[in-house]
Amino acid sequence: MILVTGASGKTGKSIVKKLAENGIPVRAMVRTSTQMEEMRKLGAKEAGIADMKDGISVNSIFKGVEKVYHICPNMSPDEESIGDLMIRAAQENGLSQFVYHSVLHPQVESMPHHWKKMHVEEKLMKSKLVFTILQPAAYMQNILGYWDKMMQGGVYEIPYSTRSQSSMIDLKDLAEVVFKVMTEPDHYYATYELCGCEQLSADQIAEIVSQKSGKKVVARDLDRNTWEIEMRSKNMAEYARETLLKMFQYYEQFDFIGNCNQLTWLLGRSPNTFGNFIEEFILENKIWE
Repeated sequence: MILVTGASGKTGKSIVKKLAENGIPVRAMVRTSTQMEEMRKLGAKEAGIADMKDGISVNSIFKGVEKVYHICPNMSPDEESIGDLMIRAAQENGLSQFVYHSVLHPQVESMPHHWKKMHVEEKLMKSKLVFTILQPAAYMQNILGYWDKMMQGGVYEIPYSTRSQSSMIDLKDLAEVVFKVMTEPDHYYATYELCGCEQLSADQIAEIVSQKSGKKVVARDLDRNTWEIEMRSKNMAEYARETLLKMFQYYEQFDFIGNCNQLTWLLGRSPNTFGNFIEEFILENKIWE
């Protein structure tokens, strides 16, 4: 039995589905009864409610599982303390493998959420647990959050330079890697950087979306002060807001790119391209029918 924490997010859902499709018994850790039902529909054998910040709750949901794939909630100020509780629960329950969902370039101190993940990586390395660390880049799926605005207004608007480049990964490729590292012993004590092979700017992303959709889309910088005002109006937590602003600044200055060799080796093929991803999205959703 594999426990997937943070299972209700898009990463967790993709991983639960992939593991279940391949016959792996999954216990999904969620926060609400509605999410429990959703996990069962995705194929999870079990689903349970637990509070990541409560040691008793965490230890209880770890009982009876063999391995864990730990996903901390995005932009959590408590990433390190949550990591402590997860590691302790894995130790106390004798888990045979702890796979940690980290991030590409956790060494970057100027992005606080990356820096916290690096500290959790260090805790895991000192835990004497059998571990595997995955460091994925930003998802291609994140672009879909802008889809309606791109199709309706013809604009892909981001709060940093449209010339900044990133090496995105398809979440389906990540899920395939997770299945591999959790079912094969060759990946114990490994740390893998997971990136696509393309280094795309927002300008290039807009161009690809235009070509694949037939709708002219242009990329445009969004003033970060304007973005912050909008996020305040939506009651985004202060830590998340300030951390994202630092991330945008980093992207603008230094890009967010990596190397695809490890992902290519793990998949046994080339990672999905952004163009193929958009084509698949259009076909799967029958957008133009």
